Amino acid sequence: MGLLDYVADRSFRDDRAGRVVIFGGDLRKRGYLVRSKDDELKIRSFIKMFFFAQLSIQSLGIFLVIEWSTELNGVLGRPALHLVRTICVYLGTYSLVLLLPLLLLWRIYKKERLSFVSAEDEVVVTSGPSKDQRSFQVAALVAIGVLILMGVLLLLVRAK
Repeated sequence: MGLLDYVADRSFRDDRAGRVVIFGGDLRKRGYLVRSKDDELKIRSFIKMFFFAQLSIQSLGIFLVIEWSTELNGVLGRPALHLVRTICVYLGTYSLVLLLPLLLLWRIYKKERLSFVSAEDEVVVTSGPSKDQRSFQVAALVAIGVLILMGVLLLLVRAK
């Protein structure tokens, strides 16, 4: 089972009413009944395609952002002397190269996800996230914390 399959599996739950799909990013606790196996396969492929596009934008874009911001900071002068300017250049480059495409992709996702289900099939999801989903969220938070800690340590070591 690959990463894309894992992400797609997290979007489906078995409920009293039957098989339910829960699209990510929806703040309300609602899901949609999946009527047939063909519909489930279509939704799975859509979720996999969206996640792959999102992962591609993020992974390839971060390298581009790092390179462009490093180059721009080098042209502007010594980055170590101007930490605030360096951070602003990075955030500006990040927002143009990564956030804008991700926001456009998110708009497309929000429009297209409802083309696979019917409003009549909307159900309230009563069950919370499964134990696997909670452990995934905890692992993701720990990984983000470790990355932030590594970044801070790298800045402290470089400064000396």
